[in-house]
Formats: sequence, C-alpha cells, structure tokens
Amino acid sequence: MRATSQLRVHLLLRLLLICFYLLSILTFAAAGVGDKLEKGQNLTDGDTLVSAGGSFTLGFFSPGASSKRYLGIWFSVSNATVVWVANRDQPLLDRSGMLVFNDLGSLVLQDGSRRTVWSSDFSGSASAAVVQLAYSGNLVVHNGSSDDASLWQSFDHPSDTLLPDMKLGKNLWTGAEWQLTSWRSADDPAPGDHRRTLQTTGLPEIILWYLDVKTYRTGPWNGIYFNGVPEARGYADKYPLLVTTSAWEVTYGYTAAPGAPLTRVVVNYTGKAERWEWDARRSTWSNLFQGPRDPCDDYGKCGPFGLCDPDAASSGFCGCVDGFSIPAATTPSAQTVKVTTCRRHAALDCAGGTTTDGFAVVRGVKLPDTQNASVDTGVTLEECRARCFANCSCLAYAAADISGGGDGSGCVMWTSAIVDLRRVDMGQNLYLRLAKSELDDHKRFPVLLVAAPLASVVIILLVIIAIWWRRKHTIMGAIPQKHSMAVPIVSLAVIKDVTGNFSETNMIGQGGFSIVYKGQLPEGRAIAVKRLKQSVLTTKGKKDFAREVEVMAGLRHGSLVRLLAYCNEGKERILIYEYMQKKSLNVYIFGNVNLRASLNWARRLELIQGIAHGIAYLHGGSGDNVIHRDLKPGNILLDDEWKPKIADFGTAKLFAVNQTGPEQTIVVSPGYAAPEYVRQGNMTLKCDVYSFGVILLETLSGRRNGGMQSLLSHAWRLWETNMIPGLLDTTMVPLSESEPELLSKLTRCIQIGLLCVQETPCDRPIMSAVVAMLTNTTSQIEHPRRRPPLDCEGSVPTYSSHGLETEVLSPTTIDLT
Repeated sequence: MRATSQLRVHLLLRLLLICFYLLSILTFAAAGVGDKLEKGQNLTDGDTLVSAGGSFTLGFFSPGASSKRYLGIWFSVSNATVVWVANRDQPLLDRSGMLVFNDLGSLVLQDGSRRTVWSSDFSGSASAAVVQLAYSGNLVVHNGSSDDASLWQSFDHPSDTLLPDMKLGKNLWTGAEWQLTSWRSADDPAPGDHRRTLQTTGLPEIILWYLDVKTYRTGPWNGIYFNGVPEARGYADKYPLLVTTSAWEVTYGYTAAPGAPLTRVVVNYTGKAERWEWDARRSTWSNLFQGPRDPCDDYGKCGPFGLCDPDAASSGFCGCVDGFSIPAATTPSAQTVKVTTCRRHAALDCAGGTTTDGFAVVRGVKLPDTQNASVDTGVTLEECRARCFANCSCLAYAAADISGGGDGSGCVMWTSAIVDLRRVDMGQNLYLRLAKSELDDHKRFPVLLVAAPLASVVIILLVIIAIWWRRKHTIMGAIPQKHSMAVPIVSLAVIKDVTGNFSETNMIGQGGFSIVYKGQLPEGRAIAVKRLKQSVLTTKGKKDFAREVEVMAGLRHGSLVRLLAYCNEGKERILIYEYMQKKSLNVYIFGNVNLRASLNWARRLELIQGIAHGIAYLHGGSGDNVIHRDLKPGNILLDDEWKPKIADFGTAKLFAVNQTGPEQTIVVSPGYAAPEYVRQGNMTLKCDVYSFGVILLETLSGRRNGGMQSLLSHAWRLWETNMIPGLLDTTMVPLSESEPELLSKLTRCIQIGLLCVQETPCDRPIMSAVVAMLTNTTSQIEHPRRRPPLDCEGSVPTYSSHGLETEVLSPTTIDLT
C-alpha cells in the first residue's frame, strides 16, 4: 500500500514537470523568441518577434516622451530607432493592444475593446499562410515558406525609413507608389509634412517635399549615382544603389554588401533626408549624408537660369549662367524683389529651319530639374547636340548616362527654363544654347574653353604677354601638353617685369625650397610668384615642380589656392598663384593678442569648415584621390574675406588604391604627420585627416602641437576628464553665459578634431563624414578614444614606404604668403 502511494506521488510529480515544461515552452514562444505567427495566433503588448539574425524586432512601443502605444519594427541594437509603424495615426491609449493573425490570413491590430485600429487590408487564401519578420526587417505574409512570393509586406507600406532591399518609385502597371513620409515630431509617428519620392518623369531623381512644395532634389540618375550627390560614391561599395527604369516600373533602392554595417535612410520631422550607419564598436549611429547640405541645395534658390555656388557666400551664393545676368534695379520696388531673375543678354536666332545659335559649356554642375525634359538614352552625345541644334525650342542639353566614361552618352533636352542649377564636386557638363554674339565673345579667348575657372586671370595674362610680345622668349622644356593646356605658360621676361627682376623689396617669404615674391600686374592686381631655388633643382626637385603643376592643373575648389600660370624656362622653375593678402593661418592663431582677436570664434568655425571642404574635395571630389601630405596652418592661406585656401601642393600625391610609388619622398612636418606615416611610411587619405584634426585643435586652442604632441596629450586629458572647454584659446574674450549655443558648437568641433587624430587610421572618419559632422550640428557623432594602435590591415588603402627616403620639413617653412 505504501509502495502504491509512493508510485502515485512519483507519477504526479512527473506530470507536474511535464506540464511545467510545456508551459515554459509556450511562454518562451509567446515572449518573442520566434520570428513567425501562425494563423489564429496573436501578439500582445510586451511580446515581440525577432528576425533571423536578430537585427530587427517587432512589438509595441511608446516613442520619446509619449505614453501612447504603437506597433512597430525597430533595430534590436537601438530600440529607439524605429523603422516602420503600423498604426501611425491611430495610437493605442494603453497596453491592452493585440496584433491578431486571423483565420483569413489578415493582420489586425485591436485595442482593449477588440476594435480594429489597423489592418493589413489583405486576406490570404492559403490555409498555410504565416506572417514572418524577415532577416531584412520586412514583415511578410506568405504561404508558409519564406521562398514563396509575399501576399503582403511592410516594405510596400514605408514609414519614414528606407532599408536595404526597399524601394521608392512607382509601379507603372498597377499605379502603386512607394514614398517616405516623415514623423510629425520626435514623439509622434503620425505622417508629417515632409515626403521623399522618386521622380518618374524625365530622368529618375529623388525629391524632398514640404507638403506639395519641392524643397530639395538629388539631381538626376547618371548611371552611377544621383548627379548632385557625389558623396554616394564613398559608400557605394557597401551600399550599392539600384535604379530600375522599365515599362513596368521606375524605382530606386539600395542593397547592403555582405558584412556591411546596419544602415538606414530616413526623412526626419525637420525636413532632412539622412543616411546613417551603425558603429558597433561605439554603439551609436554615424551620419554619412544629409540633404539639404547647404543653401545651394534649396530648390530653385537662384531662379530660372540661375547658378548657385556654395563657395560664394559673400555674393549671396547666386549668379547667372553665361549669357545671362540680373538686370540692375531701376525702381525702388524692383530693389525690394529678393528672387533673382536672370535675363538673356542676346535673343536667340532660330526660325524657319535655320539658326546661328551655338552652345556654351557650363561645367561641373548638378543638372537642372528634368521633370519636363525629354530623355533618350539610346543616342550618343553628338546626336543629342544635333537634335537640340535642330530644335528651336531646345534651350540646353546634357548626357543622360556617364557610366561608360568619357563625356557620357544618351540625351536630356530642356525646352523650358532650366531650374535648380548648382556647382557640385564631380558635376557634369550642361550645354547651354546662346546667341552667336555671346559665343563670339567666348571665342576671343579660346583658353576659356580649356580653363573656365581661370578665365579672368588668363585674360589679364594674355594682355600682359601682348604688351611685352617682343620680349617673350621661346618656352623650353615645358611640362607635358595636357597640363600646359589647363594652366598657361608665362615667359621669364614677363615674370621679371612684374617682380622688379626678383627684387628683394618684393620678397614676401622664404623656405628651404623656394622664395616667394609679390608681383604687381599693370592693372593693379597682385600675384604671388614662387621661385624654386637653384640648389633644389635636382632631378627630384624638377619632379616636385612637375607634380605641383600636375596636381593643381586638375583642381578647382574655393578652398584651394589657385595656380594661375607657371614658367619652365631654362634653369628657372616658377609658379604663379593668386595673392593672399592676409597671409597664412598660423600668423593669427599663434600670433599676438590683436592678431588672434581678428579670428573670433564664429570666424574660426567657418575657417575649419572651409578647410574641411577643401580636403574632402581633394579626397575624391576632384575625380582623383589626392593626398596633400603636408597640411599645416602655414599652408592654409587666407583671402581678403578670411576664407581659407589650402596651398603648397609640391608634395601632393595623385594615387590609385594600393598603387605604390617608390620614387615618392616621405614628408614629415613634426606635430602634423600621422603616426603610421612617421613609423612605417604608410600613406593614406587618413594621414590628411589626422593633419586636419591637429589644425582644428590648434585653431581653437591657439597652441602648437609640436613634435612632442603636447597639444594632443593635453586635449585627450581634458576629454577624458570632461573638461574639454578648457582647451579653448585663453587669449580670446571668454564666452558669456548668453552664448551656450556657440560653446556647444566649439565643444562639438573639438570632439570632431579628436576623432580625426585617433591613433589608428581605421578609427578616423573620412573627410566627407567630417564635413557632414561640421555642417550638421544636430546630428549625433561618435566618441573619440585614445588607445594603442590596432591592426587596420585591409581597411585603408595605403602606399608602401619601402625604399623611400625621409624628408623632415621645418614647421617654420614659409610657402605662399
């Protein structure tokens, strides 16, 4: 009897254990460990689905400070980063909500009274249908196998975020459209006032809207990237862009390469379109792109036939294309009109099948809005020109596709006023129809067609050459023709005349390699004449001279000093640059109190931004990757408006990734050279990033770094003790309590500088990212870390230093001043 009782107890315990086990399994499944719901199952507030791989989570959440509940999908590594919301404009008021996958195969969100607040608006017919949170973050209803075509998916109903494998655009067969819509505020995911769409007429391009007003456009798709966003080339290997144009659909999207970090494109409630990338080491989002970026990104800022230049802030950014100008205001009412109206100088002559018109080239621009343009991708650019020439309504044309190289192919033709034209790095050429008289003006100076950015200076030099024609000598030993076409050659006799035969009274600077003289043109314009010393004109010295001309001939940017001409006559090697009245940056940041006061805090921040833009242009914006290699305040010159210009490209290197240059000398300026460059001679774009970081910190602190790295050590100590404002120049007027915003900007700027001087190259941001961090002062940025070098092999393209000699430059070397 006793044994029977023990047996019953034993069986009862086993039964309880089995029940407990089954209950735990059910609880475990309900807790969101799985990624699927079967028909008849539901998801209550507190439960979640987690995608395979764990990148995305589906569940209920409350945004920001709001207590309202929403069903959404977010990044598992960043719970506050929501990528999709079901009930955007129908929030739940408490935690009684439930997502039901009913027997009809439809997703239904119910409140506590079991009333429907949202549904997938689809009923599946397959009895085996399931709903699954896919690896990509897509919530999909399908027939039971993830390989089956989806019956419904969240990717077809975007919120404010575009993930890899999503798309924007239009299905031309069904009329369905995909677009992003911002949140109403940080705490309210209801549809806001800002939208991001793909323009499906003309050439595809992405448009940002405020209500029904265009605010920003990326420029048209050119076969590689959207014409106005050359930054995309910097991350295209990780996130390839995809544009589809067919009889069925016109869409845009992107994918993520294997191993690429998590990424997202979002339209935020402030009206910005941003691309973010997850930094797993720092557990934060890093900003790769933001649009609009600057005033020239504002849609139609300069009006019809206007041309916006982001480097022309002093003139209000706006000008007109060749052949057009803004008429002078003749009445008080006309003077109050703020919108620029560019008017044609001379009427076109085209009628009855004949014309005397021609085309002028507008170089390096984001192409105008193509909404009303005609497009034919099946012709050559020459055929496009012929079509436009024969059509009196055609006002301009351009290549539709540049993926094949050269001048491009295909044809875009504008028959109405061109709108939203701006200068942009790596921009395309626009061919503008002008009257014959306008073109005749251009033909008087053919060099304009070769070196448009140098137009005014070339004209002056040609006049001088004409005056002294009899004294002009034959040019010997010129640099290869492809460079002499881009930069004019001037005779030695002309240079001697404008410098007083290299008079000592005109000498304005001297370094180990050259002497710099101030020259005066007859019309009063000053130029800087850099004459290499005879002692350095070895074989290497001549190569350095050729390299500086080679590099400068292909560069055009408002933050780079402009090479006007050169002389390569006999034993002389001379470079002519624009003259910088205010000399170099180091004069002011390391000078006396009065000189330092000339650069107030706002001006210093502007200088830092200008320098960053210039380096970013060198690092890819020019079409080539150019490492300056000797960035320092002495090589940053200032013009009359305190605008910085990077100078001295005698050591610069044009390079292809992983190409080695055994002839290249290692140039080391103590305090500015990156540690990997000093130790191993590894030359990368990140070396310039390091030098920029030092310049930034010196500009804000007024202290030299020097070979002992004293400034960097001091800055790191202040950062680690949360006393970073203590780095600011103490000779400046202290910031008042009414300037917290300025102090915040300065502190953020110092943080960016520390990011740039991190020990390992792979930790430092690329310069385009630095520009984004400096211009978007509200975006999150990473936390810099001072740590020993790590192995970054494979992460940064380098030059080997094997067999190179090392050349240490004195920090007091004077270049162009």
